[in-house]
Amino acid sequence: MTERLFEGADWDFHTLQRITDACEEVAKNDLGLDVYPNQIEVITAEQMLDAYSSVGMPLFYKHWSFGKQFAYHEASYRKGLMGLAYEIVINSSPCISYLMEENTATMQTLVIAHAAFGHNHFFKNNYLFKQWTDADGILDYLDFAKNYVMSCEERYGRTEVERTLDAAHALMSHGIDRYPGKKKLDLRAEEKRAGRRRQHEEEVFNDLWRTVPKGAAKSKSALSLERRRKLLGLPQENLLYFLEKSAPRLAPWQRELLRIVRHIAQYFYPQSQTKVMNEGTATYVHYRIMTKLHQQGRISDGNFLEFLGSHTNVVFQPEFDDPRFSGFNPYALGFAMMQDIERIVARPEDEDREWFPDIAGKNDVMGVLRDVWANYRDESFIAQFLSPKLMRHLRMFHLHDDPEERAGIRVDAIHDERGFRRVRRELARQHDVGYIDANIEVVDVDLSGDRRLILHHHVIKGAQLNETDAKRVLQHLADLWTYDVALIEVDAQDKVLREYVVSPRPITAAA
Repeated sequence: MTERLFEGADWDFHTLQRITDACEEVAKNDLGLDVYPNQIEVITAEQMLDAYSSVGMPLFYKHWSFGKQFAYHEASYRKGLMGLAYEIVINSSPCISYLMEENTATMQTLVIAHAAFGHNHFFKNNYLFKQWTDADGILDYLDFAKNYVMSCEERYGRTEVERTLDAAHALMSHGIDRYPGKKKLDLRAEEKRAGRRRQHEEEVFNDLWRTVPKGAAKSKSALSLERRRKLLGLPQENLLYFLEKSAPRLAPWQRELLRIVRHIAQYFYPQSQTKVMNEGTATYVHYRIMTKLHQQGRISDGNFLEFLGSHTNVVFQPEFDDPRFSGFNPYALGFAMMQDIERIVARPEDEDREWFPDIAGKNDVMGVLRDVWANYRDESFIAQFLSPKLMRHLRMFHLHDDPEERAGIRVDAIHDERGFRRVRRELARQHDVGYIDANIEVVDVDLSGDRRLILHHHVIKGAQLNETDAKRVLQHLADLWTYDVALIEVDAQDKVLREYVVSPRPITAAA
């Protein structure tokens, strides 16, 4: 008889080691997973709350917003208004998985399978994470960032540092490169180059601003529009990068803070595009591992029932008319699609062969899934692999609601071939960051006049910015630029819809 990994709910660190070894055996031998080395950390509820406040990172620089988040989550947890995650996993090498000490032995097995092998494999193999993150260097870079912020606070004062970080955090979602560059990000090299980079950039920067004509009148020597835009690298959608390189009055230490925030924002960029796939992969992996361990007799029937109860709660999907409905649960949708792909590969129907000729009946479930996990993001994954059978099972349909039409809300896609393709296309679009994130870019700077920074927001389907939020964020942008900032909202035909102009707040010159 196979020896059980544990009995009952209790566990110790030797038990965790046996659990990790058993999960690794199934993950590598049965599922063919390729993972970073694992580092398992057991933490308390308060430490989990602390991890929440710093977006799950094991070390971070200090900022008042992290303390605010900690106080909010702690109060909600103490009042019973929220629960805590069973685990947090860090995309690094080694891959760090934080486990709650309150978890039972069954739950520790579940979260090790989910995080240490499911998420870990996805982090290491998905093309977006390979393209945009540096798992080997992120922990060293965060340590560098923490020490750098502390040194800036000592030299320039906490108020000035917080003011710069406040502005950088407000612009964080627009401090991202959305298209791959020529060179992969190397965070360890970034730390080493920090000093040398500042001197070179100051020389290039000064050469650009020496071309600005003196006085209010426009000079004959004023740069042409084409030359000016080329020198400034315009148009530029990465606002933090533009400010770091071109803001006329920022001190070198402020530019480095913008660079730190920008690198951290870039680190999280793939996660925003792979929520369904990442959670779907980890949920599918933990389901396969836990099922295999039960089949081997390494966990008892009671432990397996405890697991199924938790798993069912994780993949619960409320109906559209349920008060709890807030869209598709990424765990539920991702896991359902992974299981559906398994069915199509191993047990296809005629409909599947028509819709998915490349994978239907291929009989290599894990080979197909590993390929999918490596080469897709949420938008392309849904657009490619959401099947008619799953759409029927989840009772999907599409509602058309255009405020400019008086017909009201209508069902725009039902369960026929045309409807299936429409539903799949619209659901995929809801996960496309290029569609759901505001498309804002710097288009020009009035170098020969008042040095006003000009940005365009390209409005899609009439979705304009919230006026209050737009002005608040623009205020931070103007404070960093130190001159007026104008944001112009334009439609697909470049017709001006609305314009905001914000002036910088007066500040004491930075050292």
